[in-house]
Amino acid sequence: MITELIEKNKYKDLTSKQIKELITFLVSQEQEFNITANIEGVDFNPEIPEPVSAHFTQFTLFTLVNYTYESLVIEDDYISFEAGFGSENFGSVCSVPYYAIFQVSIDNSILFINPSATVQKYFEEDTEDEKQKERSMNAFKLK
Repeated sequence: MITELIEKNKYKDLTSKQIKELITFLVSQEQEFNITANIEGVDFNPEIPEPVSAHFTQFTLFTLVNYTYESLVIEDDYISFEAGFGSENFGSVCSVPYYAIFQVSIDNSILFINPSATVQKYFEEDTEDEKQKERSMNAFKLK
């Protein structure tokens, strides 16, 4: 029963809205925080080098403090922030859709848990949309 519920797009949209509102509230309070995100939904620009990204788990913790917190941008469907990774502090802008945020916490205290971040089909849909877009673009390319 619960699986059927969290797999509904309406539920995903509801939790996404709640996460966005919570993060907006935390920023208005100038409160630094952590998110744990399903790495399958996170976009890195530029891409993280493989030796560094190989250490990421499916649910990876991002600590939004100091410069990372200051670089936070709240968009309609996602947040983005700049972070450094690995011993060389490789810089990348991370874009995280709200539905991929599994947990929001402060000082090891959990504020919010989002079970939608565990639903695999939400992350496969993005891949299908990208494949369809690529097929559409290829239809117009000259051979």
